[in-house]
Amino acid sequence: MLKTISHFFHGSRVSDGSDAKIGHAEGDGVTLHVQLRVLDRDPYLCLADERLRLISVFDDLRYDRADMDMLSGPMRRRVIAKLVPLGFQQVSGGVLENAALDVRMYMPKFRALGASPFDATRDTPRRPQDYYILTPTQTACQFIDHYPVDEAVTAIKALIVKHPINLLRVSDYLEKSGKHQIFAGAIGHLKFVQREAVEAEPLRSRRALR
Repeated sequence: MLKTISHFFHGSRVSDGSDAKIGHAEGDGVTLHVQLRVLDRDPYLCLADERLRLISVFDDLRYDRADMDMLSGPMRRRVIAKLVPLGFQQVSGGVLENAALDVRMYMPKFRALGASPFDATRDTPRRPQDYYILTPTQTACQFIDHYPVDEAVTAIKALIVKHPINLLRVSDYLEKSGKHQIFAGAIGHLKFVQREAVEAEPLRSRRALR
């Protein structure tokens, strides 16, 4: 465990994608990845992971462990407004579709007040070419579940300097065995990285969407 945790502070290997459950797109999907990079120009949005097909929507700077983890109305409206110019149309409350590319974006339904952020997508199946639109905390949980621990930590560090996450909630819902417990050893380091990020610009002056 000590050898694994040491990677958190000294970098990690580059993934070959073998641990990711969703692979890179081909053809039009590659073009869409490029188009979706326009989201990164908006401080409230980012294409968080191309392989896992995750879009993160900024939530807040600071959290309490009891805070609800869900896409609020303003968060949903923000991402919808940015996806419409890319050819997506809202076909239901939580689904946007680009019919020409046969790609859908899913905003999972809010499950329950005490639901685990690791279960956010459990009841929202998707096809290999589709995307999830998630809170930063839910996005981080996808990293933890789909990547080796050292790569998950590296990905989360890159995320939290743009979109802070509820580390208290993540910690509360980690499983008591396996790689979740190895990951638990990095929580303190991630809290430090996030605290420094939110105390500096550009995050310090950012406010939750209203």
